[in-house]
Amino acid sequence: MRELVRLRTRPSRDGKRFTYFLDYIDTNGKRKRISLNHSDKRKAESQKRQTERELRMGILEPVSMKLSDFLADSLVRTGDQNRESTHYEHQSAMKQFLKVIGNIDYKRVTLSHGELFRQTQLDKGNSPATVSKKLRALKRLFQLAVERKQLTENPLKYIKLPRWTKRKIEIYKDEECERILRAAKEIKNPLRWDILIYLALTTGMRRGELLNTVWMDVDFAAKTIHVSPKQDTAETWKWLIKDSERRTLPLTDAAVAMLAEHQSNHPNKYAYVFVPPERYSVIQGIRKAGKWTLCDSRLKVVNNFRRTYNKIQKRAAVQERRFHDLRNTALTNWFANGMGEYEVMKLAGHSDFKTTHQFYLAVADDLIDRARAAMSTGIGQNLARTWHAPTFLNK
Repeated sequence: MRELVRLRTRPSRDGKRFTYFLDYIDTNGKRKRISLNHSDKRKAESQKRQTERELRMGILEPVSMKLSDFLADSLVRTGDQNRESTHYEHQSAMKQFLKVIGNIDYKRVTLSHGELFRQTQLDKGNSPATVSKKLRALKRLFQLAVERKQLTENPLKYIKLPRWTKRKIEIYKDEECERILRAAKEIKNPLRWDILIYLALTTGMRRGELLNTVWMDVDFAAKTIHVSPKQDTAETWKWLIKDSERRTLPLTDAAVAMLAEHQSNHPNKYAYVFVPPERYSVIQGIRKAGKWTLCDSRLKVVNNFRRTYNKIQKRAAVQERRFHDLRNTALTNWFANGMGEYEVMKLAGHSDFKTTHQFYLAVADDLIDRARAAMSTGIGQNLARTWHAPTFLNK
């Protein structure tokens, strides 16, 4: 972090004594040297920290600050109010922004810089959705500066996000799910893919939630599984979720039986349900070396995850989809079996009702098709036989 205040000494005229003074830039861009009129080092360092704190809180905010320093300053001010993953997204977006426009003063950033960044990212082949995510992270950083009185206006306030169509909700048919489960059971892999897929289809848990599940999360007596963040301990690595994503989910009798059988084959004192022992040992080695990050707990728990899942789908003769579509299938099945939107929202861990409503609409579309088919049979079919096309007479 850049030092905003420097503690210096000034000798007396006779050279026998000295006093401390603070050296920093004031709000008008002028250099300030404030004498403390004493030589008490502990007191001087305390005064320095207080002045630095005031600078970072915006009371004596320096006029000039490079974007790299602006980022560091913002992350310090925010502290643990945001998840580490959110900090990472802000850092990543700003670093890419710097490569495009340079490490200029944060107060010189304009809408044109944002538009240049947007086009550059699109030209590099980033999807519109990805570019939109980066721009939202940048906008948030500058908006925080406005709220802290560092800026009078957000330079990216009016930036237009790239147009993109949201991905259609993909789900698996019942027979496809059965084939995938059979293929997962037959494949030779240290990860129990059959149990993993079955839980995704019945609980709607996300990939990261499943891979970071520990045995303490499973209550065999109550037939439930708990989704909760993990602390950094000797046995577990740090993994975070939003408060809205904390939830307790019911387990079917089949799921309980699968997990009980799986646990009986696990080594003693082995915390994670789905991380294979060999992979767990590797991760523990990486952690001891200090190279394991919070993002790794989301992306690197299991090697070749997507490749293996695609292999299972190919073996099951199923169209290649994402693992996340198993969750989509679970949520739409809940709706199809009569559960309400609020109930699905709570079980899914959605913080925004709009997200849940998308799955409701997907099921509603399916209901329309099924209703049409139902109307074409039975009484609907009989009524159709009695109908005749009107005959128009020529006058």
